[in-house]
Parts: sequence; C-alpha cells; structure tokens
Amino acid sequence: MAPPAAAGEAGRGHRRPPGRPAVSARRRKHTMAQPIWKGHISFGLVSIPVAVRPAEARDELDLDLLDRRDHSLIGYRKVNKKTGKEVSPQDIVRGYQYAPGRYVVLTDADLRRASVERTQRIDILSFCQDGEINPMYFERPYYLEAAPKNEKAYALLRDVLDRTHRIGVARLVLRTRQYAAALLPLDKVLVLNLLRFPAELREPGEIKAPGKGLKSLGVSEAELKMAQRLVEEMTRPWDPSALRDEYRDELLGFIKKKATKGEVEDVAAAPRPQQEGGKVLDMMSLLKRSLEQTDAARRKPARRKRA
Repeated sequence: MAPPAAAGEAGRGHRRPPGRPAVSARRRKHTMAQPIWKGHISFGLVSIPVAVRPAEARDELDLDLLDRRDHSLIGYRKVNKKTGKEVSPQDIVRGYQYAPGRYVVLTDADLRRASVERTQRIDILSFCQDGEINPMYFERPYYLEAAPKNEKAYALLRDVLDRTHRIGVARLVLRTRQYAAALLPLDKVLVLNLLRFPAELREPGEIKAPGKGLKSLGVSEAELKMAQRLVEEMTRPWDPSALRDEYRDELLGFIKKKATKGEVEDVAAAPRPQQEGGKVLDMMSLLKRSLEQTDAARRKPARRKRA
C-alpha cells in the first residue's frame, strides 16, 4: 500500500523537515489503467476488436497496519503450510482441490485453453430498452477501447445504441468466471458494466417496510402534495461533480493536525438520534420547514470568485 500519512513514511525510515507533516489533502490524479482483457465484441456476424480497461478508480485513504508498541509496519509472508518456509512469487501457482489433499494445477494458459472462444469474446445476446435494467444488477464499469484501424464497427455499434436508446445484454469470461454485462454508449465511448446474476441478490421479502397504501398509514393528500413540492424544489440537473467524499477530506485534516501536534483533543461524540417509538410526527410542519430552508438556500446569492 502507498501510505499517505506520516506514519507510513516514518515506518519506512524516511526523513522530512521537522515540524512538517507528510500529509497532503490533494486528491490523486487518476491515470488510465492498463487493459485487463483483449478480445472482440460479437455483434451478429460483425466482430469488433476491443480492449477492456477499468473505469473505476477508488480513492480510499490508505492506512497501514502498525505494531501498537513501536509503530513498526506489519508485514505478511506467504509460507508453505507444510514446511513453514516463505514461498517466492514465481513458485506460487493456482490449484483446484478435487479430492482431499489432491490438486489439479492450473496455469493462465490452462484457463484460456478450457474455452478459447469464450475467453476472447464478448457475446451480445440481446438488446433491451435504456433504463430497463434495475440498478441493483449493475456491479462494476469498464471502458471498451477500440482497436487501431477498427474504428468503423466500434462507432457503428456505439451510435446505433445511442440512436435507438438500447442497451446490449452480453456475456464474457474475465479471469476464471463468466459474467453477464450491459453494453451502453457514453459520449464517444462504449461502456461495459458487469451485471450481478439474480441469484447473487437477496430478496427483500424479510425487509420491514410499510405497505403501498398511504391512506392506511394516515398520510393526507396535503402532506403528499407538500412532499411532492419539496422534491420538485430540490430537483437539479444531474451533476456528478457536486458529489465528493467529504469524510475523506475531514479525516485527512484530522490526520494532518495529529501529525503536526502529536495529539489531538477529544472530539465530543455526536448525539444519537432518539428513537421516536410510537410518537406521532407532525409531518406537515417538518415538510414546511424543509421547504423554507430549501427556498432560503436558493435565494442566497452565490459568492463571487476573486479575480
């Protein structure tokens, strides 16, 4: 792991100017990941060569594991369970246990040879309307990169999906597993989003939730209209740039303060929300106050940027 804080650098014996913590709140500039798969999209009889690159870039704060007594880094070794000796990376292989203590060793070449076609092909099985797939099925996004000198077929599929508002339902093999996937256009790029299988999702049957009938729950028409108005007032065009991990920034600030001062003052714990139990909430009053706060926030003039 790449340590962001003073503990990580101190643990490796690096030196820095005294009184200057090795903590930075700057966000990483993510570079494009290397392709994890190369093959082709099978679109009827049309073959479209592509490379699959991860679209997800996690920006989690890396925290090293330390020995509490002297803050030395904790290391892990891969050892032979029979001899107890450490095993070097080049001597580590994968195996499938078919009987107690008996393994079939599998190399990367074996995994490809098991089904050469499936490991090199994204099969489009069908198409569905854009927005028809329940978001719970989406698992992880990837970019599909067009192979050089094969842009025509790539662009054709991308633009057809865009014009018809369709999503391609596909399947492919990544590493040792077959996946279902959704193929969709995003600006000039084709995106492959892995899908969960239905068996991988828990049914919500045992989840406690009120029924659909609002009247039986005592919700009045006035409350419903007020709630709708609040939703409309809070509706904005989708802007993903407005979303950020504020907790990460606050945690980095806390780490910076602790690295500078050596210790920090205890922060009072936030009060726990009280259980309302059988208390009847004045829903109308809460909705009105929410609308007033929303209106006030919208009327507040934006700060002018300094020249």
